[in-house]
Amino acid sequence: MKPIVWIGGAVVGLALLGFGGLALKDYVVLHIAGWRGPPVGPNRPVVWQAGPATPAAAPADRPPNIIVILADDLGYNDISLNGGLGNGTVRTPNIDGLAQSGAVLATGYAGNATCSPSRAALMTGRYPTRFGFEFTAVPVQLAQLIPTLAPRGDGPRPVFRRDRVAETPPYEDMGVPASEITLAELLKGQGYHTIHLGKWHLGETNGMRPEQQGFDESLGFIVGAQMFLPAKDPNVVNARQDFDPIDKFLWANLPYSVQYNGGERFHPDAYMTDYLTTEALAGIRANRNRPFFMYLAYNAPHTPLQALKSDYDALGHITNHRERVYAAMIVALDRGVGRIMAELKAQGLDENTLVVFTSDNGGANYLGLPKINAPFRGWKLTFFEGGIRVPFMMHWPERIPAGTRLAAPVSHFDIYATAAAAAGVALPADRKMDGVDLSPFLAGEAAGRPHQALFWRSGGYRVVRSGDWKLQVLDRPARTWLFDLASDPTEQRDLSASRPDVVAALTAELEAHNAAQGPTMWPALVEAPVGVDRTGEEKIQPGDTYVTWSN
Repeated sequence: MKPIVWIGGAVVGLALLGFGGLALKDYVVLHIAGWRGPPVGPNRPVVWQAGPATPAAAPADRPPNIIVILADDLGYNDISLNGGLGNGTVRTPNIDGLAQSGAVLATGYAGNATCSPSRAALMTGRYPTRFGFEFTAVPVQLAQLIPTLAPRGDGPRPVFRRDRVAETPPYEDMGVPASEITLAELLKGQGYHTIHLGKWHLGETNGMRPEQQGFDESLGFIVGAQMFLPAKDPNVVNARQDFDPIDKFLWANLPYSVQYNGGERFHPDAYMTDYLTTEALAGIRANRNRPFFMYLAYNAPHTPLQALKSDYDALGHITNHRERVYAAMIVALDRGVGRIMAELKAQGLDENTLVVFTSDNGGANYLGLPKINAPFRGWKLTFFEGGIRVPFMMHWPERIPAGTRLAAPVSHFDIYATAAAAAGVALPADRKMDGVDLSPFLAGEAAGRPHQALFWRSGGYRVVRSGDWKLQVLDRPARTWLFDLASDPTEQRDLSASRPDVVAALTAELEAHNAAQGPTMWPALVEAPVGVDRTGEEKIQPGDTYVTWSN
């Protein structure tokens, strides 16, 4: 049905129901992105490009395969290695197993507290602010709806910066510039076959699509989120967050679709997490006789919250419906990791494959689940540890001893440098690279810290971790926090008043770092309060600690 017919039907229907003009306008604005979306065809099989029928060398005698598995909004406490959902009753044995058979990076940080810039750091090996990628790409339609749909209250409210719309490029143009050298481009130049599956969220035009950024094959979705199954599928159980404006937008507009190498969109034939896993297995089998790089970017457990009924039914001991759906999504994610590892072993590739598992940022407050980042404070959208401390593991039996634990702080951009070193390719020499090869630290050949300092920035919110000191500086409301993470890893004791010397030194580090970053490619359209110690379901109260997130 044509979009104009849908819009006309919605207008008539709402008028008959007696909605006022404002409600009618909001309804149309909320849904119009979905109405204008491209058509989605029926499922069709994907035929992966096959490598040689026989290998030129045994797996141990060729460069290692590299698989980066990225979860979406996975909280630190969502895996049983760090505690687990359902008070520890929801187990994630396959994700945990990567740490047990390889290395856990105990102080692993995301490149940012939201998905787009975090993924940009991973894919380029650089602070994304170096090339102006400071904010997560969002459509203007969503940005302008956030203040309208946010729950009313007496506390601070989101603000839509209408004055910045004129300088905002189309959503499709927000991404990693073609001038950046992605990990896929680097490895492809070394003879690797490169595959992307799942979420991209790094641009769609001007040479920014995955198949234009070094991937030989791409199966997934360019936008930031996707349905796991149609909402009315009998095999799915849904949980909606009516208090969250982003959730309202997702349910109103998201399709259930994928596309292969930029072709026509089509429906998957299974629950999205399982579908992506199944296709990843096919990609591994097709390339078992040559080195390959696979970037498997699941959209789980990002909202919309949708779980397979079979996974949901197996968690009947969890009484909270929302947590039960979310936990079932984690079960499916863990199952996917297990299937990947089993296929590598079946193909004789396990010993010489570097497998990295991590999350793009911490768990989100808009789930309304209080313990997903425990024991840390904060959420996605904040630079408190809960927003940027993420599960982080590396598995490579030929290089990394089982049971390795690296306590020193590391970041997503280190994946780039580590993968490059594994493949035997030099890092780009024509630009500042920020990642460090972690393999000598994991193999016991290097000691100390890969980084003395790590930085994060989103508009007027700037953070540095230097040694064990962490300084957070916020413009609105004007606030400075200083924490000694060695003695206070959960950021409970603000020392900014008692240690002005440390504040001054770290402020100078922040200013020097920011001076070396590039101009922002697009402005922040929303300034939203995020309670550090409250879920999105709870109102910010007088005296609460909160940050103003610019995006």
